[in-house]
Amino acid sequence: MNIKITGTGSYIPALIEQNEDFLNHQFLNADGTEIHHPTSVVIEKFKKITGIEERRYASQEQNTSDLAFLSAKAAIKDAKVDPETLDYIIVAHNFGDVDKNTSQADTVPSLAARVKHKLQIKNPYCVAYDLLFGCPGWIEGVIQAQSFIKSKMAKKCLVIGAETLSRVIDAHDRDSMIYSDGAGASVIEISEDKGGIISSISASYTLEEANFLFFGKTYNQNTTDSNKYIKMYGRKIYEFALNHVPKAMKACLDKTDVGIGDIKKILIHQANEKMDEAIVKRFYELYGKEVPKNVMPMSIQKLGNSSVATIPTLYDLILNHKIDDQTINKGDYLLFASVGAGMNINAFLYQH
Repeated sequence: MNIKITGTGSYIPALIEQNEDFLNHQFLNADGTEIHHPTSVVIEKFKKITGIEERRYASQEQNTSDLAFLSAKAAIKDAKVDPETLDYIIVAHNFGDVDKNTSQADTVPSLAARVKHKLQIKNPYCVAYDLLFGCPGWIEGVIQAQSFIKSKMAKKCLVIGAETLSRVIDAHDRDSMIYSDGAGASVIEISEDKGGIISSISASYTLEEANFLFFGKTYNQNTTDSNKYIKMYGRKIYEFALNHVPKAMKACLDKTDVGIGDIKKILIHQANEKMDEAIVKRFYELYGKEVPKNVMPMSIQKLGNSSVATIPTLYDLILNHKIDDQTINKGDYLLFASVGAGMNINAFLYQH
């Protein structure tokens, strides 16, 4: 049984927020004290570490479920399937639909239910549910969809990763420059074509790592703002990712008879350019190899970190020839991998 991604779609918001747009921000340390560097220096250091030059934000009228719906429509069209034949709609996100004015998360009804409603699907046996798994949510949704299909509980699934992180960022936190908005979707079904999902692995580290990413108050202690925003211990996440993600990728690959040299592309969560490069370098070192040229496509420079949306968006852009010098051909082996809040890690090996 070959279970493949038969259609992809993405939605990239039109509003571009460039690094220079943060020049008037007052960035503060976590304790509320001033950072002893001009904002221009903070931004330049940020660019060197993350690789981010600009990011996309949703418009005032849009919310996470709207972006999810638009990417879903594109994936369904690409797969040439009737939406009424979908057995599952799985939407991976972190914060639900977020009110632009209050940063309050809204998850009732679920985003999957909202997407199904927007698609006007009448079939009650098309099950719609949300998945909270941090940035690795879309990969986990793909793994769940494969399980449903393998166990004959489903024939076709729609998996979406969508987020509007611009709604939950603290303007006084320099990490706010990392985050962006977007959505990516995939239709997954049984296929007569060769290839598909070959192996997968998932892990949750919660003993000491559960709160590396969390919701916290603004760094500005001279405000009445009581909202909570996405916060992270960046150094701890970096060290965690370097220690654990390469091993998980290796464990996923070692379940198969595919060799490290057979991998044509690694599609890794677009979290931080330097971190992703270090993860992939360490992964190849586990096999005593050097990183091949052009094996790791990147979209973070122009799109930022849109959490669960980064990998399905990147995959869709490559397939539609929208990433310079990157192509995926029939039969290519691809390794998808992600890390994020929880702390969660996952990966799957796929033959296109």
